[in-house]
Amino acid sequence: MIARTTLYTVKGGDTIQVLQTAANLTRYNISVDIKLTNEKILYEQYDLIHFFNISRPADILYHIRKSGKPFVISPIFVDYSEYDQFYRKGIAGIIFRFLSADGIEYMKTMSRWILGKDTLMSIEYAWKGQRSSVIEILKKARILLPNSHSEYSRLVQRYNFKPEYAVIPNGIDEGLFTFDLALVKDPLLVICVARIEGIKNQLNLIRALNNTKYNLVIIGAAAPNQMYYYRSCRDLAADNIRFIDHLPQEELVSYYQKASVHVLPSWFETTGLSSLEAAAMGCNIVITDKGDTTEYFGTNAIYCDPISPENIYIAVEKAAALPLNDSLQKKILTHYTWDQATIRTIEAYKRINNIWD
Repeated sequence: MIARTTLYTVKGGDTIQVLQTAANLTRYNISVDIKLTNEKILYEQYDLIHFFNISRPADILYHIRKSGKPFVISPIFVDYSEYDQFYRKGIAGIIFRFLSADGIEYMKTMSRWILGKDTLMSIEYAWKGQRSSVIEILKKARILLPNSHSEYSRLVQRYNFKPEYAVIPNGIDEGLFTFDLALVKDPLLVICVARIEGIKNQLNLIRALNNTKYNLVIIGAAAPNQMYYYRSCRDLAADNIRFIDHLPQEELVSYYQKASVHVLPSWFETTGLSSLEAAAMGCNIVITDKGDTTEYFGTNAIYCDPISPENIYIAVEKAAALPLNDSLQKKILTHYTWDQATIRTIEAYKRINNIWD
């Protein structure tokens, strides 16, 4: 499994997805190594390469060329363009207004390399660009492993190509996130578990709940390249809002257990992994209406418009007034666990000719 160089230093939902997928595949006697894209890899030791994050194609092209091995991709295809074009501040925000979604991602990749914040694994990416690079990868992949049918449809619409695919849902660790009915929830405790960055929209969440009856706890580390955004959040927050740095999943359990509402008002979400975890722990869910969230939560969540603090507040009010949604809990424990995701992953691997026939 090959993932971004910052997988461990800038942790996100993909970090959990990679680690959990690898660990659970091992339980099924499949030998797995996790490699960062800038590591030296002895390709001859492996039958198959599994990439993550198609939005970083420069990472993938290099290893395709070097290995000659069959590969699959978990695309984790987040669309940052609405936020980047209309709501990002500073010089970058001004420039991004004039670029396409793929043009924006190209600028980000090249900027990280020029500023020494990341490695440009494939120099050919510099002249191929984002769109051509992604299309080349899609055409060469044996199978695509999106987290939802919705994610796959967005990829097809963007790149006008239909690769073979199998949906691998995001999941929770059901052994860890076990709700205790005997413990009483705090009806005024609202939590948001996510890296603190513009796409996650904590600033509008703070505007929504500042100086209200709710106690908001924002749990997550600041994105390294968005310290201005983080400081803006801290400066704006009133006394009823508290910040806690990134916590390991084991330590999140007690916060999920106590909170009545988990809110993720992002500008885009493929799933909202923390929302799945929170729902399994008895939280009512407020989540963005942008992305692939409805495929996971259906009518079992309150959806909010990330542009409007007033709408976010109304959504929180509705969620806080609802009883425990045990139907959503049952749905998650039945369909959205890492064990379920692993079984589907193995089935997808077996669809590749000459691999574990």
